[in-house]
Amino acid sequence: MPLLLFVFYAFLVVVGIQVLFHLGFFAKFAFSKQKQESKKDLAISVIICAKNEAENLKTFLPSVCAQNHPNFEIVLINDSSTDDTLEVMEAFSEQQPNIKIVNVKNIEAFWGNKKYALTLGIKAATKEFLLFTDADCKPLSENWISEMTAHFTTSKTIILGYGAYSKIKNSLLNKLIRFETLVTATNYFSFALTGIPYMGVGRNLAYKKEEFFKANGFINHIQVRSGDDDLFVNQVATRINTASVFSKDSFTESVPKKTFQAWYKQKRRHVSTATHYKRTHKILLAALYITNFLFWSLAIILFITQFQWEFVLGAFLFRIAIQYLIIGLASKKLNETDLILLLPFLECFLIITQLTIFINNIISKPKHWK
Repeated sequence: MPLLLFVFYAFLVVVGIQVLFHLGFFAKFAFSKQKQESKKDLAISVIICAKNEAENLKTFLPSVCAQNHPNFEIVLINDSSTDDTLEVMEAFSEQQPNIKIVNVKNIEAFWGNKKYALTLGIKAATKEFLLFTDADCKPLSENWISEMTAHFTTSKTIILGYGAYSKIKNSLLNKLIRFETLVTATNYFSFALTGIPYMGVGRNLAYKKEEFFKANGFINHIQVRSGDDDLFVNQVATRINTASVFSKDSFTESVPKKTFQAWYKQKRRHVSTATHYKRTHKILLAALYITNFLFWSLAIILFITQFQWEFVLGAFLFRIAIQYLIIGLASKKLNETDLILLLPFLECFLIITQLTIFINNIISKPKHWK
């Protein structure tokens, strides 16, 4: 078989797999409607782990303190900070009686390990339901806690939320960061709605404390520096116990990285955890990335050589149209519609960036969460 004919058939297979991913998985989220649940007055602990986050706590903690929920405490974990983080926490606790501070000091066995600090915070929490966010996050509604807790039921003990990044005008890097966040959220919401939950983000994640202790906490992946959110969810989440929440009142918003180097370093930490996912999840995610990569690579080869270009163009446009439909609907749900016009460019940029991250992580692995 001539090489170009093989490339042509491979391209058609790749397009078929991509369309199956979009219609079989991502459409679950794109076409879904948020199930409305009546608000519950559940007692909940909001847990924030901070390392050298004094300024961010001053800026964003007031929006957590101002939540319109009848029964919640805020557990602030100072993870061996070297700035004024502890002093800022203590100043807030003097004004807010529902704030509890856990001051963590480094010990050699768990140096630089966020999971150790989080474990101490979870044990100190007095409520049975836990809601996690970061020090540089703010809820986009005063009903954030109530919206997230409304989806707890006797069977739903893990709640996946959306953690957005704030918009910066005329910043291509900001668009890339938000596009990667949009794609990731579309993936994990879609897989969860399909019955295959595989991750959540610590910027907006809730679960019952019982789930933490049943799993023996983070012990199964304590040696992995990252993954207090996605690896834990990957371990304990099931079709039965997981709910997805993507109503506007449930969103949080974080400060995005301002330089490509800082964002790249952050993504290296995040990507390093994927090798510890369950086998089924790794196979599905690898197939998704590989077919994304091959779609663009093979299309470029076929367009340059003009081999069967009419069929290639038709298949290319069909996949692009399906993607625009699905990601467009997802972006509307997550308030990221300004990214859609740049979708092909951002996707190619992200594919190349992820490839370099995979290679770098093979050479040397990230060692600390900060």
